[in-house]
Amino acid sequence: MTLSIHPTAIVDGAAQIGQDVQIGPGAIVEADTVIGDGCRLLPMAVIRRWTMLGAGNTVHPFAVLGGEPQDYGHDPAIRSFVHIGSRNVFREGVTISRGTGVDAVTTIGDDNYFMTGSHVGHNCVVGNHCVMVNGSALAGYVRLADRVNISAYVAIHQYCWVGTMVMSMGLCGCNKHVPPYCMLGKSNLIVGLNHVGIARAKNLMDEDRRQIAEAYKILYRSGLPTTKALGQMNAHTEWGAAAAGMRDFVRQVLEAKPPYNRGILTADAERR
Repeated sequence: MTLSIHPTAIVDGAAQIGQDVQIGPGAIVEADTVIGDGCRLLPMAVIRRWTMLGAGNTVHPFAVLGGEPQDYGHDPAIRSFVHIGSRNVFREGVTISRGTGVDAVTTIGDDNYFMTGSHVGHNCVVGNHCVMVNGSALAGYVRLADRVNISAYVAIHQYCWVGTMVMSMGLCGCNKHVPPYCMLGKSNLIVGLNHVGIARAKNLMDEDRRQIAEAYKILYRSGLPTTKALGQMNAHTEWGAAAAGMRDFVRQVLEAKPPYNRGILTADAERR
């Protein structure tokens, strides 16, 4: 196992560098950082102070991980963090802001792919196996569950939750919570289920898919207000983890306290 640091790279002596790490020309690694085994920092990649990377991450040119939060009230001297899991890819120009507030954390899971120019704001939580396409952005305090796909130039408002396996079309956005397995197709509108993702998901069985469709029908096609739709969903005690997770998401939205009490997205009447 070897460590390769290009002579033109700037690596602070207080950084913790794992084994088999490659740091390319002009890359910058600041103090109080952790670079896990097998990471590749390509030319001009920047790892700012208090950023921790797990194993096998790849950071492309001009990506900045752990930059100061874009928050008018933030004091740059305050210690806060970015915690990154393993096997993530950060393409050119990606920016991940550290948390705002004392010891606050922005958290990235495992096996995510951040395409060129995408941005994750301060205090966000990104799960596993997510994709953020070119130019997409998460404002502060957003939470992405696992296997979310955010398409090009999509903006997610601060304090929003995006459920597992959500897919978005490009050039849209939301300022409310997005239920699991749904398709965000217009600004603040659901246009159906993520049928392709659900069909391809190896962790879902046919009965899971049927139950997800049943939960969606109750939530968006019954004509019931969300509180009463949740009551009908609660009656389905036979549902497995997938549909039950969708029901739990709705309950959490209804019980959310400020500033997370943003409500749940409605569905497009023409395509619901």
